[in-house]
Amino acid sequence: MGVYGDWIVMVLAGGLIAIWIYRGLYRWLHSPPAARRLVLGEGAEILADDENVQLLERHGYQVISGKHRVPLHIEVDGAPMESRLYIDYIAEQDGKTYIVKTARDRMPIDWTGSGLRDRLLVYSLLLPECEGVLYTDAKEGTVRVVTFAWNE
Repeated sequence: MGVYGDWIVMVLAGGLIAIWIYRGLYRWLHSPPAARRLVLGEGAEILADDENVQLLERHGYQVISGKHRVPLHIEVDGAPMESRLYIDYIAEQDGKTYIVKTARDRMPIDWTGSGLRDRLLVYSLLLPECEGVLYTDAKEGTVRVVTFAWNE
């Protein structure tokens, strides 16, 4: 190649690199913040004799993951605090994934809009790819599906 041939190759290579960098920055700026998304591990072992697992299976759900502990780091006026959220199970039915919370005697749930919001919305926001929250009560033998939607 002549004198101009080398320049043409360099301009084309530089243009391709500039397009590649532009597309990467554009995708990064316009995509959801993946770095802040929660990725759950495998969770605890699923016990076959657990009454909540058996209840979910009777209602057609497949429990795919055991209990998860999600650590939270909180700061109030510069003072650090620690807490955690517990997800009892992750279940699946018809290709849809659900977060499972189980009923507790010491923490009864208020079945009003504000009561459900206060107790279960955090789980729906924590894992937005899930279809909703299943609330199981082994004593009553019920599985309730709770979903949240935003009015636009």
